[in-house]
Amino acid sequence: MFFGDSITEFGVLPGGYIAQLNDSIAALGEAKRYELIGSGIGGNKIYDLYLRLEEDVLERKPDVVVLYVGVNDVWHKQLYGTGTDADKFHKFYTALIQKFQKKGIRVIACTPACIGERHPGENQMDGELDRFSEIIRNLAREKNIPLCDLRKAFLEYSAKNNPENRESGILTTDGVHLNEKGNKLVAEILLPQVTSNK
Repeated sequence: MFFGDSITEFGVLPGGYIAQLNDSIAALGEAKRYELIGSGIGGNKIYDLYLRLEEDVLERKPDVVVLYVGVNDVWHKQLYGTGTDADKFHKFYTALIQKFQKKGIRVIACTPACIGERHPGENQMDGELDRFSEIIRNLAREKNIPLCDLRKAFLEYSAKNNPENRESGILTTDGVHLNEKGNKLVAEILLPQVTSNK
């Protein structure tokens, strides 16, 4: 189960990261062992996930949940003056992990990738996004769950592949939502975690 916002909502579409994961798993001859389900809703923040947790995830009894959230918690502060404070984000994220673990569900945590693709420190929301990513990294260590550090991977990719320091068009269509290359990178990072039995 992939639990998140519009990035996950689009992830199930052809070329999306979940669709690409499905193809990769099939290519490994493992298609019968896995059923990948996307549960992404555009605009969702951490507390939206918490509110729809029971119906959208727990009732479906998944073995693994990939938790990919955080962009809107930061981005909506700039867009709409809403968003989520870091301490509340930490509390809700912790509560989600605990709910999953209590049900015996394996959790894979993902850091949010980017809001703008300019070089590190040059996007308006970089500081806040780094702060939220650090909360997720610390919780992954604390709760002993696997981490897919998409933030780190996207920054490294952009440093090598964005010589013109463009705002978008490298791994995203608009600085946030994934393009074909962005979906491919996320799928490649998630594949070993999703297919691991640990």
